[in-house]
Amino acid sequence: MTVTDATKWLRVHRRVSDPRIRLLCFPHAGGTAQLFHGWPALLPSDVEVLAVRYPGRQDRLAEACIEDMATLADTIETALRPWLDRPLALFGHSMGACVAYEVAVRLEARGIVPEHLMVSAHEAPQWPSHDAPHEVDDDNLISHVRSLGDLHSEAYDIPELRDLLLPALRSDYRLIGGYRPANPTPVKAPITAYTGQDDPTCVVDGALAWSGLAAPGSFELRPFPGDHFYLVAREAEVVADVAARLARV
Repeated sequence: MTVTDATKWLRVHRRVSDPRIRLLCFPHAGGTAQLFHGWPALLPSDVEVLAVRYPGRQDRLAEACIEDMATLADTIETALRPWLDRPLALFGHSMGACVAYEVAVRLEARGIVPEHLMVSAHEAPQWPSHDAPHEVDDDNLISHVRSLGDLHSEAYDIPELRDLLLPALRSDYRLIGGYRPANPTPVKAPITAYTGQDDPTCVVDGALAWSGLAAPGSFELRPFPGDHFYLVAREAEVVADVAARLARV
């Protein structure tokens, strides 16, 4: 992978000349790095904030989406290598929680243990998952997304935007629908699982199941009021909690 290829995978929301730690954020299915654009203003100035830019959307619209978790995680881990000269923490929302976990597994296999793995709005990989609705028609797929919470869902009412957004959404659901690891690898990094208390897709027991992938005493569950996209309405509170965990590093 060339430097140019690696760079296109990561958006630097805030560059810091001498960061104490880097926070890498992973968006949800159909989501973009823009989800985390407000986080730098809420984090200490020594935290450099990056977000993953999945193909098939925004300025990578012309690129094919990746529908296999191993391929996606391998590619992100490779793109991340130039950024591993500082301590690193990972935060993934929904599908991004599983991608962040798989990247953490790959980093640890290379001897690099993330300072913290924060997984949001998704049950642990070994938990029996809901069926991902990638095979339903467009209207039902949009209805499913709207049932999770109202995050810019009005874009689906505009035919031109709908046609641009649906392929990436469907591909991401196909990816997460095919993600069924039989024996997920435990990680050394501490894990915090964040949930929205009214999220129909992430039951408490499923979020607690992340503790089975963490070392004893290194797991915590952090619920917030709200639905699947609780972290938008509660952004200041969520980022304050993230900042408190990064401060312990």
